[in-house]
Formats: sequence, C-alpha cells, structure tokens
Amino acid sequence: MSIPEFLLEVSIVVIAVVSLLTNLSVLLCFTQSADLRSHVPGIFVLNLSFSNILLAVVNMPATYLGVAKSAKPFGDMFCHAASFAETFTGSNAMLTMAALSMDRWIAVVFPLSYSSKMRHRDAFLIVAYSWVHSLTFSFTQLMMDWGGYSHTYASCTVHLDAGRAPQLKAYATFTVLFHSSSFALCLLVMCFAYLKVLRVARSHCKRIDVITVQTLLLLVDIHPSVKERCLAQKKKRRQRAAKKICIFIGSFIFCFSPYVITRLVELVPSVHIPRYWGIATKCLFYAKASSDPFVYCLLRQQYRKALVSVISWFARKDRYFLSVPSMSSTLDSADDKCLASIT
Repeated sequence: MSIPEFLLEVSIVVIAVVSLLTNLSVLLCFTQSADLRSHVPGIFVLNLSFSNILLAVVNMPATYLGVAKSAKPFGDMFCHAASFAETFTGSNAMLTMAALSMDRWIAVVFPLSYSSKMRHRDAFLIVAYSWVHSLTFSFTQLMMDWGGYSHTYASCTVHLDAGRAPQLKAYATFTVLFHSSSFALCLLVMCFAYLKVLRVARSHCKRIDVITVQTLLLLVDIHPSVKERCLAQKKKRRQRAAKKICIFIGSFIFCFSPYVITRLVELVPSVHIPRYWGIATKCLFYAKASSDPFVYCLLRQQYRKALVSVISWFARKDRYFLSVPSMSSTLDSADDKCLASIT
C-alpha cells in the first residue's frame, strides 16, 4: 500500500465517523428540544442530516473498500444502489442548503412577514420538490444503466463504461443538466440570498454604530477602556456576518467545486483524470457531510443547549446504573451483619 492510498483511506474513515456522529447528534437535539422542532428551518436541517447519514452509511464505506481493494467492493446490485444513493444525496443536500439560504434571506429581509411567507407547509413543499428533483436524476441514471464502479473515483457512482461510446452525448447531456440544476443553481441562489443578508446586516451595523458613537460623545467622563471595548465590539459586529457568509458559501465551493469540475472535464474523451485526484475530489465531496452539522447547527446556542442536555441525561443515567451495584453490595453486607448477630 502506497502512502497516498493510506492517507486517502484514513481520510475516508475519519470523514465517515465524524459525519455519522455529528449528524446523529443533530437528530438527538431535535428529539430532545421542542423549540427546535417548532422552527421552520428545522425541517431543512433534518432533511440535510438524513442525506448526510445516508451518504456516510452507504457510499463512504463502499469508497473505502474501493480504495483498499482497487476493485468493485461488492456486487453489481449494491454498486447500482450505491450510485443511485450518491446521486440522490448529493442533489438533495445541495438543494437543501439553497433552501436554508432562502429561509435566512426571508427571515432577515422580511422579518415582519416571515411567519406568513415561510410556514411549515411551505418548508415541506420545498423538501418534497428537492426529493422529486433528486429522484428524477437518480431514476434516470438507473434506467439508462449509467451507475457502476469507477476506477478513477474508486467508488460506485455515475459512470459510463468505455464500450458504450454511442451513449456519450446522452450521458454528457445528463451530466451537464445534473450539475447545472444542482451545484450551479444552488450556488447562485446561495450567493443571491446571503449577499442580501449581508447588505441588511451592514445597514443594521451602521445604525448601531451611529448610536454607539453618539452615546460615547455624550458620556464625557467615560473610562477609556470602556470606549476601546465599545469600538472593538463595533468592529466584531461588522466582521461577524461576513465571516458566517464566507463559511456558508466558501465551504460549499471548496468541497463541491473540485468534484463537479472534474466530472465535467472528464466528458472530454481526450482528457484522463488521475486516480488519486479523482479520489481526493470524492473525499472533499464527502467532507461537506461532516462539516454541515457544525456550519448549520452545532455551533449555534440552541443546538448546544440541546446537546448538553442530551449528554447530561446520558451521564445521569450512567451514574444511576453505576450506583445500583454499590447499593446492592451495601444491602448484602448489612444482611451478612444481621446473620452474624443472629448466629
């Protein structure tokens, strides 16, 4: 085993474990918090976590075995199912991220009418469209028999065999339409929504800054350290929204664009994609599933509180079960003393 293959195998294992644990943690937060379940964005978060868990359970282990064995991990039936799942989860996750960006845009730009513009019924309709959109491409590739093992990516994915050159035009059309309606469209929606959010956030920061400056001018006897602290908070306010938006859009581009560009470039017959590069782009594609819980959920205060309550509940339960044997042993020793006194 070469060093690049070893590093790729370790990366896939780490990404799979982190993806599974973090996305299951998000589901636990929803089961324990009624407040999270009452919010409309929770529907999108649950749909995103479902796609990530499916990717971590089905596709990541198959890719790990493909890298380790340098061959198809299981039979043809499993490979077709895994490629079907990968197409569905990839498209569904991207569309869900676009839906989350639109939800945030409506909440920030139209705060007074948010409850009427984005209801639970509307969120379920958006999720239903995402499923129909993703399943359409998945069933298309299944009917055209374009799902199989690709040596370039060491995984079961959308793939056209070398002996099926007459279908190249149809396969290229499918690939371009798929990535245009998933990656490109979602990126445009996210950029539009988050740039609008950034503009509103900056206008709010300007109003707060004006009030802060006026307050500092009126308070003549204020200590210099307090002024410095207020100015530092003003600077942090301006950077906070920009940092969050850079994380949302930057992680989307960083994880998905190398894989999408590679899939489009390989449509040219004269281009050969190196195997290590193909597997590396697949690892980046998988890495988005492990970063989504932190980007959208676990770093927020509501999710942290719910997660802490879940962990504390399990800790109390463990302490209870650990205390039960000690109580029984105490009772046994007391019984022994009673028997000794009787005899």
